[in-house]
Parts: sequence; C-alpha cells; structure tokens
Amino acid sequence: MCRHLAYLGPSVALHELVVAPPEGLYRQSWAPRLQQYGTVNADGFGVGWYAEGDPVPARYRRPGPIWADEGFADLARVVRSGAVLAAVRSATAGCASGEAAAAPFAAEQWLFSHNGALPDWPDGLGALAALLPPAELLNLTARTDSALVWALALHHLRDGAGLDEALAATVHEVAKHSEGRLNLLLTDGSSIAATAWGDTLCYRTAPGSVLVASEPSDDLPGWHRLPDRSLLLADLHGVTVSSLT
Repeated sequence: MCRHLAYLGPSVALHELVVAPPEGLYRQSWAPRLQQYGTVNADGFGVGWYAEGDPVPARYRRPGPIWADEGFADLARVVRSGAVLAAVRSATAGCASGEAAAAPFAAEQWLFSHNGALPDWPDGLGALAALLPPAELLNLTARTDSALVWALALHHLRDGAGLDEALAATVHEVAKHSEGRLNLLLTDGSSIAATAWGDTLCYRTAPGSVLVASEPSDDLPGWHRLPDRSLLLADLHGVTVSSLT
C-alpha cells in the first residue's frame, strides 16, 4: 500500500503540506496511523505541483524513502504551489522498483496516484490489460500494477471523461477482474477526484482550500472520513461525495 495527498488552495510551501504536519505524509512514510496493509512506505516517493500560469505540472520523484532525501528537504522549503499531489510508496510484491514506479504518474495536465494493490499482478490481469490499445499497453510508465491502473484512467481522460468519470470507470473495470484495493487520486490542478476502495480516505476544507489525504495529517477538527467504495470530487467551491456501488 501507500499514502498520498492532494491539495488545492492558496500557494503554500511543499514543506508545510508534506513535512511539517505532525502526522503528515512525511511521518506516514514510517509511522502511518490508519494504514490497513503494510507498515512502512519506504519504496519511493514523489511530489507533483503546478506553477502559476503553467498547466503542465512539475514532479520530483525518487526510488528511496522520503526521509533519506536531502534534496527534497531543500526543494520543499522553497517551492510553493496552490495545487499539489504527493505520495509515499510501499511496493506491491512483484512490481518494479525505481523512480519510474513512484507516484505521482503524469501525462499532459494530470497527476495520478494509486494507494492499493492488485494481488493477482501480473499473471491474472490479462483480461484487464486487453482493455487498452496495444500502443498504450506498451507505453506503461513502469512494470507495476499502479501504472496499469493509471493507463486505464488516462485512456478515459483522453477520451473526454471528467476526472470523476475516469476514476469511476477505471475502478469498475478493475473490480471486474481483480479483488484489488483501489484508492485513487487524480488532479488537473483545478479539481481533485479520489476513490475510497479498500483503504482509508479523508478530506478537510477551509475557506478557499481543500486537502484530500489517506489519513489526517493532524488531530485538529474538521476532518471527514469517506465511506468505503465512494467517489470524491472537489474544487475550491466544495466537495461532493457519491457511492461507487
């Protein structure tokens, strides 16, 4: 499994989102409180963010644990953004290692993360892979279950689906072929879509901002936990939660 977050709101330093919170993503890399599968998220990490006026996000990803990366400490201190997606990784057995396997995955204006696993990876997922055109299957960004899930979501996005529609369609497709856990997180820098399917997902709003995360980054009030098998769509105007069943 993994832990991840997405943020929209006033420009803030990455450090304030990822590192500074007492139970934030940085600490969740070695001491998550609500993670139901696995105990340490040390198989890579990544942060993606949007600069003002540029619809294509930047990324910083590494194959090792976030706490061991001195470069990220400097980057997080000075880089500011009003739209961020970040993740720490606990790799699924049999999946590739390395930077390319770490979320967030990216294409055009989108950033994506998968908190979960497909337990029958890779041999039991031939029917699922067959849903993709051969060229898209050959262009998987990494040999991982998460990269396959991302390719399915990206296929829907490029066909014109909205963020929430793309995630809902992907979850339903995967669920037909696997008993996997599918907490997905997707943003285009203006909206966030997310699914709770097999693990925890929470959100908190404040005037002009929204934070979606695998688990609360502090013990302050205002956190809402999504029911399992639900879909979230959020922007700076509000949050909508609907059922995926």
